[in-house]
Amino acid sequence: MDRVSSSMRQAANPLPRVLSRRAGGGGLEADRESFERAQTVSINKAINTQEVAVKEKHARTCILGTHHEKGAQTFWSVVNRLPLSGNAVLCWKFCHVFHKLLRDGHSNVLKDSVRYKNELSDMSRMWGHLSEGYGQLCSIYLKLLRTKMEFHTKNPRFPGNLQMSDRQLDEAGENDVNNFFQLTVEMFDYLECELNLFQTVFSSLDMSRSVSVTAAGQCRLAPLIQVILDCSHLYDYTVKLLFKLHSCLPADTLQGHRDRFLEQFRKLKDLFYRSSNLQYFKRLIQIPQLPENPPNFLRASALSEHISPVVVIPAEASSPDSEPITDLVEMETASQSLFDNKFDDIFGSSFSSDPFNFNSQNGMNKDDKDRLIEQLYREIGALKEELESFKAESERRGLQLRGRISELEAELAEQRHLKQQALDDSEFLRTELEELKKQREDTEKAQRSLTEIERRAQANEQRYSKLKEKYSELVQNHADLLRKNAEVTKQVTVARQAQGDVEREKKELEDSFQRVSEQSQRKSQEQAEVLETLKRELAASKQELQVLQGTLETSMQAGAEQNARIAGLEQERDSLSHAAAQHSKELAALQAELQQLQDVLSSEKESNRKQLETLQTQLQDKQEAAERTLQQRRAEEQFALLQGSVQEAERMVQDALGRLEDPAHISCTGSADYLLSRTSAASECIERLQDAHSKYLANRTDVSALLPCVALFAHLISDTILQGSATSHMAPMEPADRLLETCKQCGSEAISYLSSLQDPGSVASADCTAVTDCLRRISTIGEELRPRGLDVEQEELGDLVDKEMAATSAAIETAAARIEEMLSKARAGDTGVKLEVNERILGSCTGLMQAIQVLVLASKDLQREIVESGRGAASPKEFYAKNSRWTEGLISASKAVGWGATVMVDAADLVVQGKGKFEELMVCSHEIAASTAQLVAASKVKADKDSTNLSKLQQASRSVNQATAGVVASTKSGKSQIEEKDSMDFSSMTLTQIKRQEMDSQVRVLELENQLQKERQKLGELRKKHYELAGVAEGWEEDGTD
Repeated sequence: MDRVSSSMRQAANPLPRVLSRRAGGGGLEADRESFERAQTVSINKAINTQEVAVKEKHARTCILGTHHEKGAQTFWSVVNRLPLSGNAVLCWKFCHVFHKLLRDGHSNVLKDSVRYKNELSDMSRMWGHLSEGYGQLCSIYLKLLRTKMEFHTKNPRFPGNLQMSDRQLDEAGENDVNNFFQLTVEMFDYLECELNLFQTVFSSLDMSRSVSVTAAGQCRLAPLIQVILDCSHLYDYTVKLLFKLHSCLPADTLQGHRDRFLEQFRKLKDLFYRSSNLQYFKRLIQIPQLPENPPNFLRASALSEHISPVVVIPAEASSPDSEPITDLVEMETASQSLFDNKFDDIFGSSFSSDPFNFNSQNGMNKDDKDRLIEQLYREIGALKEELESFKAESERRGLQLRGRISELEAELAEQRHLKQQALDDSEFLRTELEELKKQREDTEKAQRSLTEIERRAQANEQRYSKLKEKYSELVQNHADLLRKNAEVTKQVTVARQAQGDVEREKKELEDSFQRVSEQSQRKSQEQAEVLETLKRELAASKQELQVLQGTLETSMQAGAEQNARIAGLEQERDSLSHAAAQHSKELAALQAELQQLQDVLSSEKESNRKQLETLQTQLQDKQEAAERTLQQRRAEEQFALLQGSVQEAERMVQDALGRLEDPAHISCTGSADYLLSRTSAASECIERLQDAHSKYLANRTDVSALLPCVALFAHLISDTILQGSATSHMAPMEPADRLLETCKQCGSEAISYLSSLQDPGSVASADCTAVTDCLRRISTIGEELRPRGLDVEQEELGDLVDKEMAATSAAIETAAARIEEMLSKARAGDTGVKLEVNERILGSCTGLMQAIQVLVLASKDLQREIVESGRGAASPKEFYAKNSRWTEGLISASKAVGWGATVMVDAADLVVQGKGKFEELMVCSHEIAASTAQLVAASKVKADKDSTNLSKLQQASRSVNQATAGVVASTKSGKSQIEEKDSMDFSSMTLTQIKRQEMDSQVRVLELENQLQKERQKLGELRKKHYELAGVAEGWEEDGTD
């Protein structure tokens, strides 16, 4: 009985299995695993490599997951395992989903994502290297997401979806104009990134076709819905912030802000217009249109004309592939069903095998048991059908309610916007009314002040009349005094005996008259000035009164207009409320019609899908055939280009061979060194030509690498042939014949090779080994023809440089010692003017020797730096041998400096002893300056222009030039002191003698001028011969061609 009862309990357990399992497995760990499994599935479905738009139900599941776990840890743990750097479509869809999470996800998504900002930047730079496909789009989208995270990090008051009220916007700036200024700049940068993505997506699409109905086009256009939502808010906030800034700062300070806003306004208006015309956006989002003209920020009242753009998303417009959205309860049901399936896989779910062995334990009839099981199955099936229908009905009603909620929210947002505008208008009118009241009070104050001014003006007029009367009395007194003065004058002539008294009285009267006259004039001037001032004040007061009266009238008219506008706005608000009620009724009727249209649309959509698959198959076949034809045509075009280039190259080589027989070419000469440089360049070009030929044979549709190599090959071969012929003109008979014959053979082999490149059958077997052999033989003959006159071994040339520099230093030190010895002898044996002259000359020579020593040391340092920087892994002696021409020039310059120092010391010795000429010393000084300049030039040839040692060498050269000038100046001064000058006394000579002397002087002048001309010609010939001999010694005649 116990076994039977236990079997009955076991048979009853499978019926409530779902409830028992749900109650038994409800741990936190199981819920967490179920949540993570569902999130992983949704994220992988949303972010995949298929070039289709992200389905809204998967993105919504990701958003709900962030709210469920209050963060984005699960999202990033899944995303980090995706190959975002390996697939551009995958990265693009990741950017779309991440943008949605930043906008609509939990507020902690930003905090969890900031740590990945550097990885996003690196990925953006990586995708930026691709200029085609999704690469550039991903780079710009990643920059936008980084900018969005940085903006919200700096401004935490802004939510991810950027929806804020005006009061919250004011609080974000903390009522500080500097904060508003910086916030405007950051919004400009944010909006610039949004517009860049907008324009890049549009430029990547072919707008001549209906790209918005294709899956690839919708994949690129889907993220722009988030961009449109961000741009509408950023534009609205930017306008409001600019009006606020213009009310606090001067207009000139904000000129840059206005220019940047106008540029973004034009771009955003154009993009909104283009987006509203796309079929994809028409059924997903209602895009607002910006006004025709941008706001005028210089006019404060223009803020009331601004209408904030509102983006409306219809009820079922979340995605073209939208499906019923599963909520968190359904996710839990799905996870439980998954657990049930695993239980069935482990323990089995079929009752037909009788796992509990009812037949052997309880003796029940098998038919009764089967009927019971079938009945239970039917009941379960009915319950499942009823549950499915209930779920479908609840989902349908949920969708309808959500759509209705979205519409009501949009209408509510519009009504709130209108209400806010009305409140703003009323606030603006209230502000203007207060201003009018203030202006009226100011006008009343002005009227009172005007009355006071008029009263003061009347008092001033009374004072002026009194002063005028006083002035008349003074004038009368003045006239009386004048009459008294006349009487006194008459009395003076009569009474001579009282003249002293009268004169004294007269003076007193004159003084008093003068004082009274001055006082009267001064008072009259003061009164006139006071009167003029009062008249001006009166005129100004009257004018101000008129202006205030006009302002008062204008303000009263404006107040009346504003009252009328307020009344009109209230009536409009009532009408809008009535229209909204009617719109709700019409919307209910339209919803029923919409349901019918959706059924028709679904059937048409299925038929269109089948037709589309057929057309896509046909299109793919045609594209493959067209691609094969295009590949073949392109190969033919590339070979035609190669044939044209080869023909031109062949003509170039034939022209070079033809010029060998031209009589005009016989006079051309060349050097063996230049010929070797040409053959070396031609050999290197042949190697590049062979590589390019191999690449062309591997891919015959790309001839870009072979064409320039063919042209360069023809040019260098022609140049080598001509240079070989020119070199043979200067060579002995036998090597010249061999060289000329080898050049002709090289041209023939080059023409044969170029001819094989023109034939499609022989282009693969074309070989230029024969041309390489000819160039090798030309190089061998050129080596034989190189000049050997000054060639030395590597060790000898390197040692020779060091020896010559050491010899130059020794010669300079010897010269300095000799000058010191001569100066000591002069001080011991000379006196007076001669001693002074010798000390000055020898002192300047000593300074010159010291400057030359410094220059030689600087030249050694620079030479050492040149050798160290240019020799690489070679030794200094190998470097000197490699640059033999520069080394020989350096040796020649060093010899010239040492020789010049020795000659100058000899000349100075003769001058001090009185046996030499001052001119010889000056010439030696100039020669030393020229030699040091040659040494500086030879050292400067291979020096780095930014070298410190080069700067020291140039400074030492300038010191040598200054010391040379000092020697010349001291020599001229000493010569003028020592030479005796004739006094030229012509006082005792007659006219005939003077005439005779004049003729003799003219004859002497002509003789000296003739001698000077001859000496100059001689000097020129000597210099010319010196240059030729120096050229032969250095091998110059063999370095160039005629």
